[in-house]
Amino acid sequence: MLAVENLSKQFMTAEGGVAALHRVSLEVPRGRFVSVIGPSGCGKSTLFNIVGGLIDGDEGRVLIDGRAIDGPHRDVGMVFQEESTFPWLTTIENVAFPLDVAGLPKPQRLERARALLRLVGLDGFENRYPVELSGGMRQRCAIARTLALQPRLLLMDEPFGALDEQTRLLLGDQVLRIHRELEQTTLLITHSITEAVQLSDQVVVMTYRPGRVKRVVAIELPRPRSSEVVSSAAFGRLVATIWNDLREEAARGMQEIESHALAAR
Repeated sequence: MLAVENLSKQFMTAEGGVAALHRVSLEVPRGRFVSVIGPSGCGKSTLFNIVGGLIDGDEGRVLIDGRAIDGPHRDVGMVFQEESTFPWLTTIENVAFPLDVAGLPKPQRLERARALLRLVGLDGFENRYPVELSGGMRQRCAIARTLALQPRLLLMDEPFGALDEQTRLLLGDQVLRIHRELEQTTLLITHSITEAVQLSDQVVVMTYRPGRVKRVVAIELPRPRSSEVVSSAAFGRLVATIWNDLREEAARGMQEIESHALAAR
């Protein structure tokens, strides 16, 4: 479904060029859930923005079903970490908004919006405004809105990053249900090992800057899956495996940050 081939990206700063990604390649098969995890500064969000068509890579390409994409693409839906609901619209109006823009008649767009609100567990909150919802509910509303146009690939960048760990685990159950019912091909950017293992079929571990693929870990936990899986021994072994890979990269990043801080004194 999604193929990233030899993707590289460099940004220019006052101090010179900074390599964010270096020859990153990965695949997300149709209907699979793949997470990308790495230390701060590994280029996860840069990868998200390139796959989503928001910025261009310097080298390499992104393909959907073998066709290279350039710029925003209707087949790709994006959910961001930042608050993205429209505060002046109700929950159902937020979800129906892209369908309105697409010209779908009102009865059809409201019918689809209601179905999606049921899917993400927000039925009963159709007429609430975002200020009346919790952070997790607003993000579920954003996911439903992104799914309204039926994207073939769902990209999520730390959608629950601002929430506490317990809430993230429970919202993970909602994401698992969405994935199961829609068979939605999904790429998740996260810094949470627990979240990545709970949700994914594969976890792509990135190195510190410049970001490269260090390892791809197969998550061989049975589906259907829920947050109960976190208490299993198999889950603990997978978390430990990924942490062992990440620990070295995180330490390298911390040393570099501390070195820059000392040099700036």
